[in-house]
Amino acid sequence: MSDHQAACVKKGRGRPKQFDRETALDQALQLFWRHGYEATSLVDLVEATGAKAPTLYAEFGNKEGLFRAVAERYVTKFAEKGKALLARPGLSVTQSIEDFYRAAAAMFTDKSLPSGCFIICTSAALAASSDEVAQILRSRHHLQEHTLLDFLLTRQQQGELPASTDCAGLAKYLACTLQGMSVQARDGASEDDLNGIVSTLMAVWPTLSQTCRHMSGAQAATVEHA
Repeated sequence: MSDHQAACVKKGRGRPKQFDRETALDQALQLFWRHGYEATSLVDLVEATGAKAPTLYAEFGNKEGLFRAVAERYVTKFAEKGKALLARPGLSVTQSIEDFYRAAAAMFTDKSLPSGCFIICTSAALAASSDEVAQILRSRHHLQEHTLLDFLLTRQQQGELPASTDCAGLAKYLACTLQGMSVQARDGASEDDLNGIVSTLMAVWPTLSQTCRHMSGAQAATVEHA
């Protein structure tokens, strides 16, 4: 081997591997999603991302910082897709809700991803050892409920839902249905199983969308005798 070839080999061996932040986040996301925050160690994250611990610390600060970035990555990649589905023009309230839930059924059971919803799964498995992570999850746990509420209120203002519809209560009910679907997927339910839940939801949707705000007995009596 010539001196020039030896120098090139030495230079190539010493060249550090470039850190790909988005790829590392996607790999860490899968790990946290599958095992939860507590059960995922720094050793696991180093192995999954292929980055050394000092690199991860330099990029994210600590394990909590990496989890925060992962949660934002999930919102960007997956949660925003649901929001975009609800915002599509030209669809009725009913069709938008059905499309939203059938898309969730497909995503929750996608074989290329851990099952269920990342936020719901990690919230359910979280211990109280990290206040920072608890706050991260708390701030995002009701994200879908807020998305659904904004959608319902917008459609109500446009006259597509009765003025008396309890949009806040309906959004909470819909969010609970979504959380239940996530738990079912985590327990092994198939996409067909989840679509059966969606079909049931849509069968009762006409009644749900007409549900009025809860009133006390005195308020109901006033309305009845008005």
